[in-house]
Amino acid sequence: MRVRLFAGARAAAGTPQADVEVPAGATLADVLDALVVQHGGVARVLPACSFLLDGVSAKPASEVGAGRTVDVLPPFSGG
Repeated sequence: MRVRLFAGARAAAGTPQADVEVPAGATLADVLDALVVQHGGVARVLPACSFLLDGVSAKPASEVGAGRTVDVLPPFSGG
């Protein structure tokens, strides 16, 4: 599963994207756990993030499937 990281999540993970393996029937929470195993620094920003699953808002309990994309979006600011 492809995980794309933006802004502070990208900085915390040290990469703009990661590929993680999760079993069939996995949830977004399982994907995030696998991401933390690969890129531990991202754990500190995940509580403040929102998530998209194929461009649609998703919650940690959302079921994911093979070939889908997760976007990790920390709070943005700007003007």
